[in-house]
Amino acid sequence: MAVLTSPPSKPSLAPSRPRSADISLLNLAARQRMLSQRLVLQTVLAAQGSAQQLEAARRTLALFSDSQARLVDTPRTLETGSADHIRQAYRGPEGVSATIDAFAEQVRSTLDLIDRNSPRVGASVATLVASTDQVLEALNTATSAFDHVTKAQSESLMRELSQIVSSIQTVAREAKVVSFNAQVMAARAGQHGREFAVVANVLSGITSEIDGLSLKAVSLAGRSRLAG
Repeated sequence: MAVLTSPPSKPSLAPSRPRSADISLLNLAARQRMLSQRLVLQTVLAAQGSAQQLEAARRTLALFSDSQARLVDTPRTLETGSADHIRQAYRGPEGVSATIDAFAEQVRSTLDLIDRNSPRVGASVATLVASTDQVLEALNTATSAFDHVTKAQSESLMRELSQIVSSIQTVAREAKVVSFNAQVMAARAGQHGREFAVVANVLSGITSEIDGLSLKAVSLAGRSRLAG
């Protein structure tokens, strides 16, 4: 196989290495698609003689593998319904885990062959490139599964928020009734009810603030639902 020397000035395709813990599961799954294509390109360039791209490909593969391990391990951190959905996407009868693992192993094997300057590099690269569409489809399936889970979690959170707001509004209405009755009783007590009236007015002010906060919460929940 002919070896071409890549220009020294060619920039590395190595990605910066963000901490996976700082990335949402959905974004992490979506990033795997980009990393898979970066791996193919870096491996092809490495096969043409670029030692820089060989090292870059190894770093990208490590990042890809670490992220994949976290994604596959996700079910143990989710509630039952979401966990089953992700588990089915990866390990079910039509699960994508085997395809993704085979892709990563093909990259690793090809990089090792390049490192040893093996005559089998060309065939291994061709196999890797041929697997691109299949692994992309698998990664798209995984991303869709995480998208489904994220939307389900968002909808569940919105339902809980709506219930909390409803409870707050109920308490506020009851507090208004208490405040009104207290003001009536204070008025009947005349001079002796002044301190009682002060407390009733404070309670009335608090319930007004609760009303305002409840309306803001309802508005926020509505905007979040539309954004989702």
